[in-house]
Amino acid sequence: MKSHGNETRKITTPSRQKRARSFVGDLRPPAERKTSARAEGGTKEGRFYRPLRKEFCRNGFRYRQIAREGNAAIYEQRWTGCPDPAVCYEVIWIRRRDGFQIGEKFIEPYEVYPNSDAWGVDGFTFTDRNKAFEKFFEISLGEPAIKGREVN
Repeated sequence: MKSHGNETRKITTPSRQKRARSFVGDLRPPAERKTSARAEGGTKEGRFYRPLRKEFCRNGFRYRQIAREGNAAIYEQRWTGCPDPAVCYEVIWIRRRDGFQIGEKFIEPYEVYPNSDAWGVDGFTFTDRNKAFEKFFEISLGEPAIKGREVN
């Protein structure tokens, strides 16, 4: 602490925290250090789950979240191998995976997209956008009855 008149200033040293490399012309800021999950954030149960990505590619398809309410979501699905693909909609019940240990590394809790075995129960595909929204509202409004589903 250093006093200067009526003002007290704290002298700090530069952070020794490692940051990702940035290249000249890179528009992205350097990556911030991630914080670990704590009981103070996240859900009413007191757990934080890394949220499901809003956009991702899998098995030749591009997925983009177009609506989410609680654990219900709609993803627009487009085939990446076609210049003018037909659009489908996947209505899902977002599952949660608890954190776990692999050797020295702890994998933080995270949300997961339903796998193919859960299709028809936690995931539904529609070619009609209105039908997809009907299903979305059906499962999102019924959420309190099925809240707390977790994948172990």
